[in-house]
Amino acid sequence: MRAVIGPRSGLLYVTTELDNAIAVIDADALKIIDRIPTDQAESHMLAISSDERRGYSANVGPGTVSVLDLKAKKTLAVIPVCGNTQRISLSVDDRWVFTADQTKPQLAVIDTTSNKVAKWIEMSGTGYGTAPTPDGRWLLVALNGKNQVAVVDLKEMKLTRTIDVPPSPQEIVVRPDGEIAYVSCDATGQIAALALKDWKVEKLIKAGKGADGLAWARAN
Repeated sequence: MRAVIGPRSGLLYVTTELDNAIAVIDADALKIIDRIPTDQAESHMLAISSDERRGYSANVGPGTVSVLDLKAKKTLAVIPVCGNTQRISLSVDDRWVFTADQTKPQLAVIDTTSNKVAKWIEMSGTGYGTAPTPDGRWLLVALNGKNQVAVVDLKEMKLTRTIDVPPSPQEIVVRPDGEIAYVSCDATGQIAALALKDWKVEKLIKAGKGADGLAWARAN
């Protein structure tokens, strides 16, 4: 399950896997105001475009990505990706969608214009959570089985380096200033803070058992 705040409206979009849909919540009124079907089972994670017109859900078991019209509240397309997929993110320019193949060490790159898989990026292990840096240059990928974070050069669309982190990295968020990335490490209950200027673990933060989902909060 993933909750995402709409970048324009401030509405809360929540994946509801058993309902094959996205719930739209008015957080101020604490009320569900809409429902957007994904037309697929196990819609686990969600990414939203910067203009809040499109949503992209990673549908785990079907191995697909649903393209959602958030204004019309309908599914525009269902993109076949692989046998089983996991997590999802968008490039900062909304051109590419990234989701990790759970059957092979590769990352799918979906073109948001054609709504098709445009290319595959080979990984050194199976990927999980992904996050772009604010400058759009790099994509960070949690390699769950390798206990590493992979760094993908988005200009070249290829893996350039890996960084060792505590066991079972899951999710990644990048600080808005682009200096630090935070990686949840499930097996040790820690958050690894990565300094992106030198690609090194700067600090380990105790978070508790089963550390997984992360989000960046902003004070009003």
